[in-house]
Amino acid sequence: MKRILFSFSFILLCSTALNAQKKSELIAEINTLKSQLDSVNTKVAEAQRNEKASLAKAESFEDQALGLRDANKTLMKNLNSFSQLSSQNSTNMNKAMESLNRKESQLKSINDAIATNDSTAFVVLTNAKQTLGESAMIGFSNGIVIISSGLAALFGSDTESTLTTEAEPWVQKIGQILAANPNMAVTIEGLSMTGDLELPAQQASAISSALQRLSIASDRITALGKDGNLKEGILVKIHPRFDEFYLMVKENMKHVN
Repeated sequence: MKRILFSFSFILLCSTALNAQKKSELIAEINTLKSQLDSVNTKVAEAQRNEKASLAKAESFEDQALGLRDANKTLMKNLNSFSQLSSQNSTNMNKAMESLNRKESQLKSINDAIATNDSTAFVVLTNAKQTLGESAMIGFSNGIVIISSGLAALFGSDTESTLTTEAEPWVQKIGQILAANPNMAVTIEGLSMTGDLELPAQQASAISSALQRLSIASDRITALGKDGNLKEGILVKIHPRFDEFYLMVKENMKHVN
């Protein structure tokens, strides 16, 4: 009986020791698992923090990307506007150059016409001196040849308006000068020192009629009375045909504009 009790006690003791050992192992295993769980939780928390930081960075990068895209759109728009403006400026510059070239051509035409008129005027001046003689009263001003004569030499007195026989050679020489220079016109001015322009106009008209009888076209001749500012006599002004010159300039201006 004692042996049985001893055996039972031994078995119980062994069982208790074994259970104690298993409990200790379980506690150790639980502690190990708990430690591992804490480590995993720490890593999970760190991963969550990293995830939030990454999401924040990703959101920041996305905002930057959107900003860059907007900036790129603005830049492309500005580049297109600059390109259009540059093209427009180039077109305007070409138009300005074309206009400048036309104006230069117009100015050259006018200068050429003036130079031609001046050259012709000098020819007329030389012709007049050769035809009328060095003693004739001949002047030159602003491209106009001016031939002067007293009233007595042409009309016999200051109050007459009919040319004398002695005046015919002088008028014929004026006609020769005009015939030799068909592109020139003539203005005949009767000068008055009294303010009465009727008689000077009649005297100028008498010379005009005599020139027309010498086959000088009437559209080349202008006759008028004029205040001589205390001077009287006849002025024969041979000059370019200003009406034709004006029309030429006007036509050039029309084409340029």
